[in-house]
Amino acid sequence: MFGIVRPCKHRLSEGLRTEWMAHLCGLCLALRGDHGQFARVVTNYDGLLISVLTDAQTGVAAARRRTAGPCPLRGMRTASVAQGEGARLAASVSLVLASAKVRDHIADRDGMLRRRPVAAAARRIAAGWDRAGARTGGTLGFDTAVLVDAVDRQTDVERAAGPGTPLTAVTEPTETATAAAFAHTATLAGKPGNAAPLAEAGRLFGRLAHLLDAVEDRAQDAAEGAWNPITATGATRAETRRLCDDAVRGIRLALRDVDFADPRLAHVLLVHELPRAVDRAFGTTTCAHTEGDVVGLADAHTPDNPYQQQPHSQPPYGQQPPYGQPPHGRPPYGQAPQNLNGPANPYAGPDGGGQVPPGTGGDGWGGWGGDGSGGHSPHPPNQRPPRGLLAGCAAFVGLCCTCQLCCASEYEGPWSRKKREGLCSDCCDACDCCSNCNCDCCNCDGCDCCDCGCDC
Repeated sequence: MFGIVRPCKHRLSEGLRTEWMAHLCGLCLALRGDHGQFARVVTNYDGLLISVLTDAQTGVAAARRRTAGPCPLRGMRTASVAQGEGARLAASVSLVLASAKVRDHIADRDGMLRRRPVAAAARRIAAGWDRAGARTGGTLGFDTAVLVDAVDRQTDVERAAGPGTPLTAVTEPTETATAAAFAHTATLAGKPGNAAPLAEAGRLFGRLAHLLDAVEDRAQDAAEGAWNPITATGATRAETRRLCDDAVRGIRLALRDVDFADPRLAHVLLVHELPRAVDRAFGTTTCAHTEGDVVGLADAHTPDNPYQQQPHSQPPYGQQPPYGQPPHGRPPYGQAPQNLNGPANPYAGPDGGGQVPPGTGGDGWGGWGGDGSGGHSPHPPNQRPPRGLLAGCAAFVGLCCTCQLCCASEYEGPWSRKKREGLCSDCCDACDCCSNCNCDCCNCDGCDCCDCGCDC
């Protein structure tokens, strides 16, 4: 999975998160349906923008959704996925641009591609992707020759670049390719008037993607002696950042001239997420949400938020209280419990005397619960006993084979049976103040923190 538009789930409402996943899975399944299982390796976050833009111009219709079967990458869950011309165009573009990425790595002699047999095999795969993308594009009226030409010209442009060469000269082939892909979504949507502003947005998106990729790879390229446009042209970090910021502003302005039927997801991805991608690449981003607080786009740090962590409140699931802070409902350490038999105590007797809750073992701290005989059970009442060694190993294999250890939002521990989250279920890029914003166009409250130009 590669790409620069990687929205954190904390910044998407439930509806937009479902739509985003529908396009991502739709791209993956379109690649499989048209080009076979192996083609799914080119599924990427940026390619789904083609599908998103097509739907944004025509409006989401039930006819362009279908229910996909269980998938290991979704924790063996079904899902509603995008289908139709937008998803197929996204697949075609992804194949051709992935081919360009492979060829670029071959030219740079990266990693295993330094070896001739591996490079030859990779070159054959890239050529096959070019042909497959061209076939699919042809059925949609999209001539992928502009993409292939951009791929072929990129190597010559890089060879001609040197100190003093403008960065925009190096990114031009990528800009041309993405401009053509963005503009064709207007044709698929039957809105030719949108072609010009979408071409401008695509051109700037291509520039941005190329530059951010160069920024993120600069240190590694220097260590491996690989070609990097920023190093080769002698551009400064400030100059590169200025070009990226200008591209973000240009995309925002271009999208204002596009006639959208349902702009919400496209707006969030191309207006709200791109500035964060720039911050992430340049290392200038911070996280404002508390780990474990999944509250959509609601403010995670307002006094009215019931999920906000206040002093002596219960920490998120799976976390221990901060050092020096007592567990939820207990007095501070070193202090005796006060008023245990007061009116607020549900177990106080009618005469004010203490009454031990059933199953607590009489320890006064509310044990896990037991059989009511005063004994202490080491497991919560809603948790089954742990599995044995062999049964746990079998459960572990099942969780691995279905990818639930990685991708499930929640699964049962193979041995302990405790509820756990998949390693990647809560993956998010750093959130900033825009996790709190809510405007009509993107389900957020106040976009002044984003400077996105929304009419909020």
